[in-house]
Amino acid sequence: MVVKSILLFVLAALLEIGGAWLVWQGVREHRGWLWAGAGVIALGAYGFVAAFQPDAHFGRVLAAYGGVFIAGSLIWGMVADGFRPDRWDVLGAAVALAGVALIMYGPR
Repeated sequence: MVVKSILLFVLAALLEIGGAWLVWQGVREHRGWLWAGAGVIALGAYGFVAAFQPDAHFGRVLAAYGGVFIAGSLIWGMVADGFRPDRWDVLGAAVALAGVALIMYGPR
């Protein structure tokens, strides 16, 4: 279950962050509405992927996903835009991922 959950979080992050990046590129970088439209589709797909998390509690899943989004956004920025996170970015992402682990996988 944990492996499935982690894989779904990774896929959700790719879709949401990638979708937002495509919209950004389409609008702010003037690449056109085709890019923005692809981004909207990816953002919609993210919602479906999140719904497949094994945990049945929407609030828990979305709260935990926030930490995945933080780390994933920094990674996306590094790969797609040449962003260089500093030690505080990395520490903040590590704290957020520790929060994900507590929220999703802590004993209940």
